[in-house]
Amino acid sequence: MRDGIEAAKQGLPALALVTDAFWPQGDFVAKSFGMPNLPRLQLPHPIAGTGQARMQAVAEDLVDDMIKALSA
Repeated sequence: MRDGIEAAKQGLPALALVTDAFWPQGDFVAKSFGMPNLPRLQLPHPIAGTGQARMQAVAEDLVDDMIKALSA
């Protein structure tokens, strides 16, 4: 969340990728930093440590949503 917020503050297209286990924390952070509408996509948890093939599969599932969110 914080990286996405910082990118957005710099005027860059930003999208936060947040796992479902941390989604509520993402709400809190976004609101705390005054950016409750920062685009976010939800990933399954855990994602880290699940291997390159799993990360590739998740990325392929979400790529259209990522492009759509960044184009809005």
